[in-house]
Amino acid sequence: MSNATSLLRPFESDKLTLRNRVVMAPMTRASSPGNVPHAGNIEYYRRRAAEGVGLIVTEGTCIGHKAANGYTNVPYFYGDEPLAGWAKVVEAVHAEGGKIAPQLWHVGGIRRAGTEGPEPELPGYSPSGMVIPGKVTGHAMTVEDIEETVAAFVQGAVDAQRLGFDAIEIHGAHGYLIDQFFWPGTNQRDDQYGGSMANRQRIAIEIVEGIRAACGDSLPIIFRFSQWKQQDYTARLCETPDELDAFLQPLVAAGVDIFHCSTRRFWEPEFEGSDLNLAGWTRKLTGKTAITVGSVSLNSDFLPEDGTANFKSGNAASIDNLVARMDNDEFDLVAVGRALIANPDWVQHLTNGTLEQLAPYSAELLLELD
Repeated sequence: MSNATSLLRPFESDKLTLRNRVVMAPMTRASSPGNVPHAGNIEYYRRRAAEGVGLIVTEGTCIGHKAANGYTNVPYFYGDEPLAGWAKVVEAVHAEGGKIAPQLWHVGGIRRAGTEGPEPELPGYSPSGMVIPGKVTGHAMTVEDIEETVAAFVQGAVDAQRLGFDAIEIHGAHGYLIDQFFWPGTNQRDDQYGGSMANRQRIAIEIVEGIRAACGDSLPIIFRFSQWKQQDYTARLCETPDELDAFLQPLVAAGVDIFHCSTRRFWEPEFEGSDLNLAGWTRKLTGKTAITVGSVSLNSDFLPEDGTANFKSGNAASIDNLVARMDNDEFDLVAVGRALIANPDWVQHLTNGTLEQLAPYSAELLLELD
């Protein structure tokens, strides 16, 4: 294993200071009955903070929109009980010297009628009623729907700041609502929210601008985005660096501080002619803090090409390539996902040079603390 000094260096920006460069990636566990964080959830996050993770990004938390949820037992980020539960999570993480950000989430067209929520009969809400291009299965959002959704994201950030979270992350990736607006395959609108990339970005820009206006300049805003979708691994928003630059700059202008650049394999180049990955290009183009992610210290994909979830990671993989990229300042922070579910002490293994001893990921571990 390679020297991990670069990953263990403190991180400091004008809005956020972390004890190291390791971020816990957001991983939905569907382990919050009643949609409220409970003692098991609190311990889950506390333990990883205690073992040295620099920044924890929580699992996806549903904003206060009537159609935000698409799954059973996911935590909400609105209402007295869920927010009281999250306040305890923040307290526990801070007591262990960690920092934490909620991931604010709306699943969009992924939702199906009958799913948990304040109005279970509601179908998925999406730009054009589609979650798969060309197939209308849900509700095409009106401008009023969009305004309500933007307001719900902003309220989530306001509540996060009030509860003492250290940052917030907006989920704009993986084929969920915001990404459904970005993606022309699912956004067939002919109004100000459809057509050009600038129009398809409008909802994200309004969310970021709304949060910045409501929360001030001090709250770090993280924006997670991806090229791939869970509906189509080959989909790409941006085919060239110039297109990526045109996508990123309006988000920077709106107030994004950190980009969480989701890839399935961090070591894969994003564009021909350069070894830079998506985070590397994002940092180069914007100068903003960039988080890389994707199969860190593992030798297999969570979602292989056949779409089946891979709940066993097999043998741990070398991080030599990751360290070399960090040493070259390709990106600033590294998000660790499955390996950190199976190994709360991942940072300790990193420190001690024992990552080859990592336990394999297993589905059973999701329920271990519940």
